[in-house]
Amino acid sequence: MPVIQVENLTKDFGHGRGVFNVSFNVEKGEVYGFLGPNGAGKTTTIRHIMGFSRPQTGCTIVNGMNSWKNYHEIQRNLGYLPGEIALPDSLTGTQFIKMMADLRKMSDMTYTESLIKRFELEPSGGLKRMSLGMKRKLAIVTAFMHDPAVLVLDEPTSGLDPVMQDTFIEFIRTEKKRGKTILLSSHIFSEVDATCDKISIIKDGKLVSTFVADDLRHSKTKTFKIEFRSKDEFERFQTDHSNLENAHIPYELASVKEQRNQVNIHIDDADVNEFIKLISGYSLKFFSEIKFTLEDYFMSFYDKNRQTNTALDGGKIVNAVN
Repeated sequence: MPVIQVENLTKDFGHGRGVFNVSFNVEKGEVYGFLGPNGAGKTTTIRHIMGFSRPQTGCTIVNGMNSWKNYHEIQRNLGYLPGEIALPDSLTGTQFIKMMADLRKMSDMTYTESLIKRFELEPSGGLKRMSLGMKRKLAIVTAFMHDPAVLVLDEPTSGLDPVMQDTFIEFIRTEKKRGKTILLSSHIFSEVDATCDKISIIKDGKLVSTFVADDLRHSKTKTFKIEFRSKDEFERFQTDHSNLENAHIPYELASVKEQRNQVNIHIDDADVNEFIKLISGYSLKFFSEIKFTLEDYFMSFYDKNRQTNTALDGGKIVNAVN
């Protein structure tokens, strides 16, 4: 049974805002990326997982328990890092850590001290005067201090400097090795790509893609950019391509830039050698691979100028018409 289940979740706030029929599962020991821009529905989904909000239809389940009905029991073994941090100004960081430890009935602070050291937190100062980065570090420490098995992280590195962002990514990798189940909501491609096993992309409150991260990282489909040395060579390739269209050709013509004598082609990894033999019959200015990234894939859903969306199918990149 999945540790986190989101089943047909809908919460409609009107005017197209909310989440609509969202479904995904996070398995034990998995880091699951929830990727989308601000306002796409990530935080709304997380608030339902946490039991802070009641769904209109559908449900969210953590460790086999309904989030809304079993809120208090679920919290005992769950660590939550919110995207927006609200801390009591009247306390120091040290006092806040003690307050959270008391609420969780913690007596052994060894793990908490290790987190304070790892994230270079200086908790003695007053919360009112703490920088955003220091407050984020404090939130990280208090979210993880009871060593929960399930972590729900909403924009976790917001406010952290690049060095501390790298520290956090390494921490997530360590927690994964320890068997933790982690839902990581973010709009930062690098942290999702560096940590996640599976990824869902959300747009306007609806999931538009769910895929295994390695299928994108190690896609069987490669993309190459080719520029011909002259207009005559470019036009000869165009003519040859047209003549071969009804026969087997080891590539797909993805785009053409006539003014630059350039083409982009998609090709299966197994057919690269055959294509190189074919293209070696032309005079080229350059022939280079275009690396396909998570950001490229994400933007294929958000770029309004595109006519097609790029999708994943068994490790291959394919085009799906909107």
